[in-house]
Amino acid sequence: MVKSTLALLALVMVALSGCAGTPSPLADSGMLATSYALSAGDKLRITVYSEPALTGEYAINSAGNVAFPLIGDIPAANGPVEKLADAITAKLARGYVKDPRVSVEVLNYRPYYILGEVNKPGGFPYSVNLTIEQAVAAAGGYSYRANRRYAIVRRANEPEEHSVDLRGRPSYVLPGDTIRISERYF
Repeated sequence: MVKSTLALLALVMVALSGCAGTPSPLADSGMLATSYALSAGDKLRITVYSEPALTGEYAINSAGNVAFPLIGDIPAANGPVEKLADAITAKLARGYVKDPRVSVEVLNYRPYYILGEVNKPGGFPYSVNLTIEQAVAAAGGYSYRANRRYAIVRRANEPEEHSVDLRGRPSYVLPGDTIRISERYF
């Protein structure tokens, strides 16, 4: 019975592995989103199983670190949550916790920013699968001078801006993005 259950589980895992090649829902016009990289301003929930004193909410500070009890500052910026969980697990295993099991989840992403020809420019809280059009709506909509055909987006930690056509398929915002809505000239 146990062997047949394990064999069935193995077949399901193999079948599901073929689904891993589907494109990310955050892909947009010319700018492919990669896995989320943590950065200053993100708020995390770190769970250390069977250790309620270590489990809690933590923020990534301006230096890109998480101050964690017992082990001190852990570098978190520019890496995925899995890398942070592995780093905490490794440090806790060095004599602090026997067989530590750690999970990390993002509670609050860093904000995105929108400026230019919108009614209320500024920083706004990010939500998953947020489109540029939804970001404009959160900023009070377009001003009467706005160019509604494209937006200019600078991804967090990227030096250059990208023009995004808003007339095609939806374009998605990522945490830390800066969106600029230009003025139309006609």
